[in-house]
Amino acid sequence: MTPGSLNALRRERELAALAGGERVDLAVVGGGVTGAGIALDAAARGLSVALIEAYDLAYGTSRWSSKLVHGGLRYLAKGDLALAHESAVERGILMTRTAPHLTRAIPQLFPMYRRTSRGQQAFIMTGLVAGDGLRRAAGTPASVLPRPRSIPVAEALALAPGLTPQGLRGALLAYDGALTDDARLVVSLARTAAARGAKILTRVEALRLDAGAVLARDRLTGREVEIQAAQVINATGVWAGELAESVRLRPSRGSHLVLASGAAQIGATSVNVPVPGENNRFVFLLPQPDGRVFVGVTDEPTDGPVPRVPTVPESDVDFLLEVASTAFTRPLTRADVAGSYAGLRPLVEGDGGRSADLSRKHAVVTGGNGVLTIVGGKLTTYRKMAEDAVDAALKQSGLNAGPSTTSRLPLLGAAPRVRLSTVDAPARLVAKYGTEAPRIAALGEVDPELGLPLFGGTEISAAEVVWAVRHEGALDVEDVLERRTRLSLVAPEAEAARPRVQELVDKSLAGLS
Repeated sequence: MTPGSLNALRRERELAALAGGERVDLAVVGGGVTGAGIALDAAARGLSVALIEAYDLAYGTSRWSSKLVHGGLRYLAKGDLALAHESAVERGILMTRTAPHLTRAIPQLFPMYRRTSRGQQAFIMTGLVAGDGLRRAAGTPASVLPRPRSIPVAEALALAPGLTPQGLRGALLAYDGALTDDARLVVSLARTAAARGAKILTRVEALRLDAGAVLARDRLTGREVEIQAAQVINATGVWAGELAESVRLRPSRGSHLVLASGAAQIGATSVNVPVPGENNRFVFLLPQPDGRVFVGVTDEPTDGPVPRVPTVPESDVDFLLEVASTAFTRPLTRADVAGSYAGLRPLVEGDGGRSADLSRKHAVVTGGNGVLTIVGGKLTTYRKMAEDAVDAALKQSGLNAGPSTTSRLPLLGAAPRVRLSTVDAPARLVAKYGTEAPRIAALGEVDPELGLPLFGGTEISAAEVVWAVRHEGALDVEDVLERRTRLSLVAPEAEAARPRVQELVDKSLAGLS
């Protein structure tokens, strides 16, 4: 077993050690991007860590993002230079050092129509130029994220043939970062932490938190276990208030649609369509490597109990299709929608107003029982959030460790882009697994059955399922369909794959015992 492998056998061994009284420096509750980032930051400093997650890695908000690594342009427009700069710095770290294999530059097209006022066009271009200044200040080279520019009508239509040419005056073209898959980033963080000794335990639910202990239940056996730690950190995101009564969050729903391949003819370029009546809000169409297009995003406050899996309301579907269609020759309809998903952002409660106006800043809060809770923030800045949380834990607990090193620590599979281009494996696998791609490809070479697709119409192979169970902590078929392959984004595809995935999961789990 390699040090970065997560699987049922390792989980059983490490959970038994904690149940037997082994004490760790930090106990982290929550297996999303922030919790996994905290586990890695702490383990990289030489601290002993146990992370527990009630369901699966990236089960919550972290798998429902827009799959973008934002540079902070929106915050710059609101005058929050510090947050914008932080976002640009963290984007650069992800794209150039820690996860080049999981990120890519994506062109962003802002079509300019006759209905677009000259003032609005100037406002957008000013923001893009300012955003490029942030890129330079963050040290991200133009070879990774090219500079913004104006382009003529012909070039705009060549990049996005589906745009309606009627009234088109040209477009603005800029670049931002995008993830291959947000859930895969979380899994990579957790595996990298595990390679440095962190205990990563899914299906372990926290029942009660204290400064130095977590009472938890193994959801596979029903057994309760008390995990002893020098400091406990609550990183459960939008559910943080369920474990820390002093935390007040105002969740915001971000809905996305998954369009069938070919429904929106935009090639490899994302298209940003302005929301009527808004100066700095857009509905974007984000092309995916498999040919599909994600359409998002809403930003609506939600009240009441926080659901484990949010759903997209019909009003959001109508809104996204209506706004996106204003820029296309063929209007988008519900027949084009192959799937949908929604995530809840854990925004810190403000003084009223729209959730779109609440800050994406993060905060580390100390509860009356001594538990640290990290709230707010966003996916792009997870690393800085983790660093701040561990710094606060060191200060409160008296533990000794050096400063964070994660800004220079590549995740498993990471390598400079030049090296990634030479990895001897299919490009599709390299984009998901980086330098580990040849190991997945080799499974299919040793056993040709594993090299076959799960079903007709997908490129995802049986080998990827076996890898997910042996090395990525998948414990059942839902872990594979929902978070390791993302087949569940389109329900018919998930059902087509389910029998074969179930067979592979059962066989792989049996092989671990």
